Amino acid sequence: MSETDQPETERVRTGVDGVDEVIRAVEELEERPLEEHVGVFEAAHSELRRSLDHTDAPTEPA
Repeated sequence: MSETDQPETERVRTGVDGVDEVIRAVEELEERPLEEHVGVFEAAHSELRRSLDHTDAPTEPA
């Protein structure tokens, strides 16, 4: 089976915009030069940490 014969894989989406943007950027790495991969992974790590930190933050009672 060649690459063109392989079915399209289902895209992962979380419903959290920031996380979905990170996933999209990582999914597009195959189309980008190898030299850009480290930068994409570093940005992905930072954005995911920010998203997790925001999610884990205690909420103030209203």
